[in-house]
Amino acid sequence: MHSLHLLPFFHIWVYLQTQPLLGLTATLCVWEAARFIDGLAGHTTLTNPAVMSITILVALLLLTHTSYQAYFTGAMYIHFLLGPATVALAVPMHANWQAIRKNFIPIGTAIIAGSLTAAGSAMLIAHLMGAPRTIEVSLGPKSVTTPIAMGISQQLGGIPTLTAVFVIITGMFGILVSSPLFRLCRVTDWRARGLAVGVAAHGLGTAHILTLSETAGAFGGLAIGLNGVATSMLLPLLVSIFGI
Repeated sequence: MHSLHLLPFFHIWVYLQTQPLLGLTATLCVWEAARFIDGLAGHTTLTNPAVMSITILVALLLLTHTSYQAYFTGAMYIHFLLGPATVALAVPMHANWQAIRKNFIPIGTAIIAGSLTAAGSAMLIAHLMGAPRTIEVSLGPKSVTTPIAMGISQQLGGIPTLTAVFVIITGMFGILVSSPLFRLCRVTDWRARGLAVGVAAHGLGTAHILTLSETAGAFGGLAIGLNGVATSMLLPLLVSIFGI
């Protein structure tokens, strides 16, 4: 009986594998399921919909032996919305422009410190563990939004696709640890929280914290852009310092 219940799903999945609808349907269904589970769990850190969706989709593709290329032919339509969604972060930034302008010097200082720490610590750890040069360089821009990170990695001799993987993992990890870490360190200012998440966990972290506070989302969006600029200028210096 159990196998009979799975049979219709199997036929549907086989059909979708030949259609662009696969990636689109799978992504939307998994996202809604993740949101439902997150709601039942009371919106805890461990049930974040973004983290759950990525995990479930990876497991689903592996279990069904579906290639990423087949999946992305449909998922590309959702991927296209990443650009407009990133631009939309300017809306809360505009609403909080006065606070941003008054604190621009502390913000700039925090961005530079965060960029150096995020890139330098990752590359130093990889260097001390004897990682190849390409891995070290690929790790450097892990806290920058994906398009910028891949461009930086390619220019410095890294592996852009590997950098993209590091970026996603960093964002997921940032979502999981940011809230508990803020509580542990007693960081209550949403401006500081948003800036920290934007620098350390780029778009994934900012999208998460935007659901908690518009102010945090505004500062996170600002951090994404400024950190991209700062890392693109500072990372070549770190590479030369480490002698990579």
